[in-house]
Amino acid sequence: MTGRVLRRRSLLLLPAAVWVAGCSTGPGAPAPTGAPGSTATGTASATATVPSPGGPSSATAPESAPVPAVGDPGRAVAAGEVPVHLEVPAAGVDVPLIRLGVNPDGSLEVPVDYQQVGWFTGSAAPGATGPAIIAGHVDSTSGPAPFFRLRDLVAGDEVVVTGADGQRRSFSVDGVEQYPKDRFPTAAVYGPAPGPVLRLITCGGSFDRSVGHYRDNVVVFAS
Repeated sequence: MTGRVLRRRSLLLLPAAVWVAGCSTGPGAPAPTGAPGSTATGTASATATVPSPGGPSSATAPESAPVPAVGDPGRAVAAGEVPVHLEVPAAGVDVPLIRLGVNPDGSLEVPVDYQQVGWFTGSAAPGATGPAIIAGHVDSTSGPAPFFRLRDLVAGDEVVVTGADGQRRSFSVDGVEQYPKDRFPTAAVYGPAPGPVLRLITCGGSFDRSVGHYRDNVVVFAS
């Protein structure tokens, strides 16, 4: 684990599907400009993938594994609940949200534009019971991306998600964690929650130039 890590309260750990959140630019991609605390210099993104329940551990899970829904499967997301805007004042984030689905290989989509941030439509709507998943890039060859300063957040910082209905749903940061990809805590990040929670995911740590990936993920836990 690299960089400063703010420990959050205890997380509910459940025997659920293993999620692997990775960051890549593909073979031969230039190195990113470098997330805070990184030694890299060039392009990186944030992605998340997961095998089916009962699949392999995060150390061996294939990045093309299918992505299941992580919200309440018995509850449809109302049109007004669809998140359209994200604000994280302490990290300088004030961006519209796009929708992220899954790629043909089953992996989670990431924004094509490095300045975009997206909500995973298979997760809970922000404000509904369960984890709402929002992913974004940390940087690119052009410089910092919207989630560049996520790792600097501290407990108590505010995160506001505005829905299509215009309602502002406010969350408070519980903590920030940085995880090596081979030890990503699937259940803690994507597992069921008794109330509305939010997870913001991006890349972190050092950049592995041989594969075009950051070695770690940064996850902001908010509720």
